[in-house]
Amino acid sequence: MSNAGAADPDSAISGSGWLKGWGQGLSQIFFQSNIWTALLILAAFVVADWRMALLVLIGCAGNTVAGRLLRADPSSVTAGLQGFCGALAGAATYSAIGGQWAAYPIALIGGALCAPVTWLVVALFTKTPLRVYGLPSTTAPFCIVATGILLSTEALHVSSGPSQTIDSAPLAFARSLLTNVSEVVLINNVWSGALILLGLFVAGWKVGLAGLLGSVVGSLCALAMGEALTETANGLAGYSGVLTAIALAVVFLKSNTVSWVLAVIGTVVTAVVTVLMHDLNAPTYTWPYILTTWVFLVIAHYIPAAKRP
Repeated sequence: MSNAGAADPDSAISGSGWLKGWGQGLSQIFFQSNIWTALLILAAFVVADWRMALLVLIGCAGNTVAGRLLRADPSSVTAGLQGFCGALAGAATYSAIGGQWAAYPIALIGGALCAPVTWLVVALFTKTPLRVYGLPSTTAPFCIVATGILLSTEALHVSSGPSQTIDSAPLAFARSLLTNVSEVVLINNVWSGALILLGLFVAGWKVGLAGLLGSVVGSLCALAMGEALTETANGLAGYSGVLTAIALAVVFLKSNTVSWVLAVIGTVVTAVVTVLMHDLNAPTYTWPYILTTWVFLVIAHYIPAAKRP
């Protein structure tokens, strides 16, 4: 997940280019530009609730169009880089207020707002001394917009319903391997997690392996730190580790022994940050992954063997 600079305002995007960018906005949630991965992720949303899938597509469309209106590079639009935060904003809208009628314009507006927020975050990392580290905006715009949606729609909030109580550590661990993956997109469903994990392996075996590694390490850390078994089983303690592992092992650093070691250590740190944020009782979203990955990319800047791809 990265963002290019301004492009020629007269550059046109074909209809198929818009469609491709809209679809691949889903796969870019996991750093991939792969339409088959995107379709499997969309299927995961449909399995959870077709209304959630629709809100995700609406949010992604809003982000995609707004990103281009802000003169984003056409190649970043067609690659889905201008859509993934909006897609997540759509998922967050459903998570907060369900599928009621107000959710649809909120998802569209939230998706569109991700574009200027992305511009601001990119400016922070490219127009200040931080530019030396080449940090990505990643899902920070989504977290900012989703928090705004959550706080501004309190009167519309719906209950997520009672979750199944888990009192067995082995069962909690086994279930979390898939729900960690699905909770990246705010879904608590093992079948959705399986579809997304399959999509990651379709994108590349290293991508799938890193995602699975992050899930395993995240859950083990959660159990070791005494996180509630039900919360662990539902993926709420380990989902950020899935993103951290993929980001450090195969995306933002050249994939080698050093990057995979950093990915494991980063996933452990992500688990600690997740627990700390849960104690604050504040909206967590993917902040544990974001903060940990930024710090580790700064550290990697000073490690010769940890080269950028």
